Amino acid sequence: MNHRLRRHATGWLAAGAAIAALSLPASGQAVKGTQTGAKAGTVQPAAHHWAIVLHGGAGVIERSSMTPQAEAAYRAGLRHAIETGGAVLDKGGTAVDAIEAAIRTLEDNPLFNAGKGAVFAADGTIQMDAAIMDGATMKAGAVADVQHTKNPISAAKLVMEKSPYVLLVGKGADAFAAQQGLQQEPQSYFFTERRWQALLRELQREHLPIPPRPEGAPPAPTQPLAFLETPDNHKYGTVGMVALDKYGNIAAGTSTGGLTAKRWNRVGDSPLIGAGTYASNQSCAVSATGIGEYFIRYTVARTICALVQYKGMKLQAAADEVVQRQLVAVHGDGGVIAISPDGQMAWSFNTPGMFRARLAQGGAPQIAIYKDEP
Repeated sequence: MNHRLRRHATGWLAAGAAIAALSLPASGQAVKGTQTGAKAGTVQPAAHHWAIVLHGGAGVIERSSMTPQAEAAYRAGLRHAIETGGAVLDKGGTAVDAIEAAIRTLEDNPLFNAGKGAVFAADGTIQMDAAIMDGATMKAGAVADVQHTKNPISAAKLVMEKSPYVLLVGKGADAFAAQQGLQQEPQSYFFTERRWQALLRELQREHLPIPPRPEGAPPAPTQPLAFLETPDNHKYGTVGMVALDKYGNIAAGTSTGGLTAKRWNRVGDSPLIGAGTYASNQSCAVSATGIGEYFIRYTVARTICALVQYKGMKLQAAADEVVQRQLVAVHGDGGVIAISPDGQMAWSFNTPGMFRARLAQGGAPQIAIYKDEP
């Protein structure tokens, strides 16, 4: 090979190496660290700033619909959840672990439609769904129609980590969760009077039979309840979180009690990967809340990430394209939260309000409820 050819060959090899290095994240594998130091093979954690976005459901949430006490309680619940997730990330925890920890606090909070605060189905039972997805590995786990597992998001995480499956349903999902050591509760644990009263109102409106009061529930109140907010506040009640950890990996998780007075063990979008929950390091992570049937048909979570991945759209623009244009055109009410591996955070909703919060490393939590808040 003459001198000129050797020079071109060397240039081609160098260019090829540079292209290969730039294309590493597109392989779908997590990039956990970068080689540094004088000694070959020394690996240090990649320098990424963590960030999280959280939602607590969407609906007809206006200032006139809530008392000051209710608003303060909801903001406190959102703050506690996002600070819990942030603490996990700050200590070097993964995005998946942070999501589980944060969503568990919302499942344990009776204000939100998940876990302890789940709404009642038409037959008087609690039927809960949850999903989680790891953007680094593309692994996912989900449960639907669980009725005794205290924290469905933890069940979803164990499906992802301890089973060969993605989605488990009903009694089988509860049995798996129990086998894995997750706390099981009687239906009376999930009972809240305001959710029961909301069920009765809806069944009366639809002229459907009233089921017996759940066994083990407290006695019926002798005086009308003073509700802290209007019934439509949680019309599309779900909780969810997306996170970016210090390793540059993203994840998404969603948990819900579904719709008040739902029938025939209906399952919405929350536990369906690509509809209400999706995460990929190649694009973004999304958790949704809204009319599940529309989010399923329009594969909302995956569509947002596809716009980022294949059309190169900014995250906020992609979320708005789906939520504000495509869903509005078909009357698909609801909203989403999203995050990307480069730290972009977004939320978009077409309802009067959405319980939401976000937090970036080194910053203060931003908590909002109403449409006119940033």
